[in-house]
Amino acid sequence: MAKFVPQSEMSLSDQVKVRREKLQNLRAEGLDPFVQTRFEVTADSVTIKNQFDAMEGQSVRLAGRLMSKRGMGKVTFCDLQDREGRIQLYARFDEMAEADFQRFKKYDIGDIVGVVGDVFKTERGEISVRVHEATLLSKSLLPLPEKFHGLTDKETRFRQRYVDLMVNPEVKQNFVIRSRFIKYLRNYLDSRNYIEVETPVLNTIAGGAAARPFITHHNTLDIDMYMRIATELPLKRLIVGGMERVYEVGRIFRNEGMDPKHNPEFTTVELYQAYADFHDMMDIAEGVISGAAQEILGTYQVRWMGEDIDLTPGWRRMTMAQAVKEYVGIDFDAISDDAEAVAAAKAKGVELAEAAEKTWGNALYACFDQKVEEHLIQPTFITMYPVEVSPLTKRSPKDPRLTERFELFICHSELANAYSELNDPLDQRERFMKQVEQRERGDDETEMLDEDFLTAMEYGMPPTGGMGMGIDRCVMLLTGADTIREVILFPTMKSLPNDK
Repeated sequence: MAKFVPQSEMSLSDQVKVRREKLQNLRAEGLDPFVQTRFEVTADSVTIKNQFDAMEGQSVRLAGRLMSKRGMGKVTFCDLQDREGRIQLYARFDEMAEADFQRFKKYDIGDIVGVVGDVFKTERGEISVRVHEATLLSKSLLPLPEKFHGLTDKETRFRQRYVDLMVNPEVKQNFVIRSRFIKYLRNYLDSRNYIEVETPVLNTIAGGAAARPFITHHNTLDIDMYMRIATELPLKRLIVGGMERVYEVGRIFRNEGMDPKHNPEFTTVELYQAYADFHDMMDIAEGVISGAAQEILGTYQVRWMGEDIDLTPGWRRMTMAQAVKEYVGIDFDAISDDAEAVAAAKAKGVELAEAAEKTWGNALYACFDQKVEEHLIQPTFITMYPVEVSPLTKRSPKDPRLTERFELFICHSELANAYSELNDPLDQRERFMKQVEQRERGDDETEMLDEDFLTAMEYGMPPTGGMGMGIDRCVMLLTGADTIREVILFPTMKSLPNDK
């Protein structure tokens, strides 16, 4: 007689070989598991546990993946994982057809099965399903990670999310929260008479943001095209056309670096409202995030990146100059000369980008970017950005060096960016031209000149408030995730040497 070798002691290649042999044997018996097309499911693991008193003794039909097996001889216990959770299966030799019981004992961890049985509670008080019939619906030809260690390597988890979700069921909760957040966001905007629209992913001009695009080629037209870096300019065209309140939840693509807060493709919502300004957008940003926290989590208090965050409405609002004065010690409101502003910034160890003009506005922004963001833990709206870094934003009537713009920071991370949109086509052309000059000096992340957008503006765009909000970062906040990869099901990964 062959010696029994526990699966955990076999090499991976041996386990795979055994599983394939089992599949061949099933096929030889005319029981190929891959020919199954349907299995009626009448209950799930969580419903059975939550409603045990009402369901005890009832016949149910469950389907899912076997996650563990124990017991030998006449009784076998298994844990079945379905969409909602896990429940114990109890299979006994005299409560099933003999052939079915013998086959059930040979099923492997990872196999997908359908069972018919009745709900009961074991002597130890474990709510279970007593199996009377079992059907193998799909054979797992690869073993799951060893149960005592699971799948913990982050690189493998993100690369093989399907296995991650199998063996780390708590991971699913992040994506449940993500789905609920997007649903809440849509309901919030829909209830305010916004219309959800779709705009092109492929464009002949990459506009609406300062970012490096991905370039592709259209064979029929024989032209290079850009995957969108923002949805801003098409949505503003719709405002010109009279739609007045529009939004798009969409994927954005930027050919930039990767870190815990950045993935080359990510999801945003951009929204535009005619006859509104950036103050209205602040109210919406605060309402969406705080309201979602209360509805999804039941609290305004969250913990993110080691900090306790209070999302209770009434968030702090301060100008960029006020923030720089508080955290850096330079009062830009008292400086009017470009050279003086640049010198003050350099005295604090702040350096301007090589391609940037040495102006008051660029000096102010460099101070904020390099010295202030790290201090912004609790929700804070930073307002009144320099015109140099806001090419699509309306100037402040009080100070033409500044624009009516805000960015929302929570735990030193930007979650939203909003403007009182520039609607003067002559001013817009002038700013586009400055962006073109900056691009010619070597900055390939500046705006491209979009003549069609300027034409649209010349027909007349009403005063408009607009905002872009990062869906992924909002979900990171609500889930406490420390990396964007934890909230994107299939994050961008470097190819392995054997990938084809």
